[in-house]
Amino acid sequence: MSALQNQTIVVFGGSSGIGRGVAEKALMEGAIVHIASSNPDRVKDTVRDLQHQYPEGRISGHVIDLSTPEVESSLDTLLRQISPLDHIVYTAGDPLPIAPVDQITLEAIHRAGHIRFFVPLLLGKLAPRHLKPGYRSSLTLTTGAASERPFPNWSLIAGYLTGLHGMTRNLALDLKPLRVNLVSPGAVHTPMWGPDGVPAEMQEKTPLGKVGTPLEVAEAYVYLMKDTNATGSVVNTNSGSLLQ
Repeated sequence: MSALQNQTIVVFGGSSGIGRGVAEKALMEGAIVHIASSNPDRVKDTVRDLQHQYPEGRISGHVIDLSTPEVESSLDTLLRQISPLDHIVYTAGDPLPIAPVDQITLEAIHRAGHIRFFVPLLLGKLAPRHLKPGYRSSLTLTTGAASERPFPNWSLIAGYLTGLHGMTRNLALDLKPLRVNLVSPGAVHTPMWGPDGVPAEMQEKTPLGKVGTPLEVAEAYVYLMKDTNATGSVVNTNSGSLLQ
C-alpha cells in the first residue's frame, strides 16, 4: 500500500502544468486529491479529465483567486472546507516578470512577489490550523532553477525564488514537527511556454538533451510527501541545467 493511500492532499495550481502532474501522481498513489486554481473552466475540465483517467480516483476542484489582497481569508476559508489535511502542495504561478533592471518599479516588485512569495508565506502561517499534527503531514513549496543560477533580466524574480529557500528552512523550524520542503524545477513542458512549448535550443542545451514533463517533476513532490524524515529540504529536478 502506498504511503499516500487515503491521505488528503490539496494542490494549489493543480489545474495545469506541474500542479496537474502532482494531482495525477497523487491519484495514482490512492490519495484523496483537491485541486485549487483561479480558472473555473480549467478546474472543471481537469477534474473531469482526471476522473475519466482514474475512475476509482477521488478528486475535487475548487476555485480560488490568489491575486487579491484578501487572499489570506480566501485560503483560510478553502482550507477549512477540506481539512483536516495530510499535505498541502503549492505550485501556483503567474507569467514570469522578466524585465531589464531599468524598467523595474516598486509596483512591479510587489506584483512579482505576490503569488511566488507572499502567498506561500501566508500558507505557512495557516498550515498548522489545517494540517493534521505531526511529522507525517507536510507543506511543499515551489521555486525554480533561477534561484541558484542567474539569467539576464531575471533580477526582478530571482530574489523571490532564492528567498523561498530561506523561507522553507525557517518554516520547517517554526512549524515543527510539521514538515516543510521545496521543489526546484528547471524548464518543464507546461502551458506557460505557449503553444510551441519549450524552445528546442533550450532543450538541446541541457546535459540530458531534454527538459522535464509535469509527471516526471511531480515525482519530487510525491517523494517529499512520503519521506517523513525530510524537512527543510530542497529537491532539484532540472535536466542537469545547473551543471552548465
